[in-house]
Amino acid sequence: MSATEGDLLARHRAVMPRWLALYYDNPIELASASGRRVTDRDGRTYLDFFAGILTNAIGYDVAEISDAVRGQLATGVLHTSTLYLIRSQVELAEKIAELSGIPDAKVFFTNSGTEANETALMLATRFRRSDQVLALRNSYHGRSFASQAITGNRGWSASSLSPVKVSWVHGGYRFRSPFKDYSDADYVKACVADLREVIETTTAGDVACMIAEPIQGVGGFATPPDGLFGAFKEVLDEYGILFVSDEVQTGWGRTGSHFWGIQAHGVTPDAMTFAKGLGNGLAIGGVVARGDLMDCITANSISTFGGNPVSTTGALATLNFLLDNDLQQNAEKMGERLIDGLRAIAEDRPAVGDVRGKGLMVGVELVGPGGEPDAKKAAGVLEGARERGLLVGKGGLYGNVIRLAPPMTVTEDEVEEALGILGDVL
Repeated sequence: MSATEGDLLARHRAVMPRWLALYYDNPIELASASGRRVTDRDGRTYLDFFAGILTNAIGYDVAEISDAVRGQLATGVLHTSTLYLIRSQVELAEKIAELSGIPDAKVFFTNSGTEANETALMLATRFRRSDQVLALRNSYHGRSFASQAITGNRGWSASSLSPVKVSWVHGGYRFRSPFKDYSDADYVKACVADLREVIETTTAGDVACMIAEPIQGVGGFATPPDGLFGAFKEVLDEYGILFVSDEVQTGWGRTGSHFWGIQAHGVTPDAMTFAKGLGNGLAIGGVVARGDLMDCITANSISTFGGNPVSTTGALATLNFLLDNDLQQNAEKMGERLIDGLRAIAEDRPAVGDVRGKGLMVGVELVGPGGEPDAKKAAGVLEGARERGLLVGKGGLYGNVIRLAPPMTVTEDEVEEALGILGDVL
């Protein structure tokens, strides 16, 4: 670590919260970037396979996005609030509503995925007149009071206090599930039976909603069998329970096979939340929901910063770039190459317990000799990859999963480069 970085780290620790996590024994500051590569303050360049936690979905220094943002800045209007019409906000909402597949969809913009999930909970509980929520074990939904309450991972949920009553359902994290060794069909049946029992035994029946990530992000890219949430929805419909898909990490084609992660399950949710990749680094999130659900709020409300002219202009340019260049197809193709390569590497490396994911959301779960979670190995891979010029993420319920989510513009050569480094490190 340079003296400059050391000084910045000391200043960070002096004024930032202790619970604000930093990667690496010697944290780095990213000073510049282009394409899929970032350069730290010391001039060392890395191939980025975590993309700001899946947020830099297109990569860095993309002219079409930068030019659009500069064009908005040139008008002098950085902010107006939602008390005024915002052309880029309306155009972006129209496009998202159409892409959602939700009937009569309406869109509300926020500043983050946390705020989006908070809004979805407000809508569902108001619509159903119930404070009961179903959530999945090993889930992550944000940092706010209510979103922590529905986060099924104690490492990211700081308090037992909650504005909602939560019941926990099996299904998201298969690798350590009691149903792990079941076939896909039997796994789904077991999880559906569990859902029904949870509703019958731990709720009053009139539950507001179930919220679920199609692939659990912070939970280590845990990936349930296709069709699970479709089967869940049949049960939820029996009770009139709404279904909210948290697409903060799975949206915009990142899973490759579908534009929204939930589409792999053959179901249209009542609402979806989104954020991260839509802004390619700009702060934006939101909810797209059925019109009657979105309109159920009877009190006055605005969003001061949500959907502001700069963020929506950049997000619209990002979404257009993603669609015009068919990055969903690239995510599917490069994701298959990455997963196949990692599974080949894992064949003679017993420390790799599981390689899972879809598209460019890939998790590598590291284990000890008896299959127990091994967080030290994951930390070692994180550090070893950085030393060799590759940035990756880490997560999972036990902190033992390496998370790989490069920008969706990643190339074959870059995937092979990353596989070579990970093979060496593992």
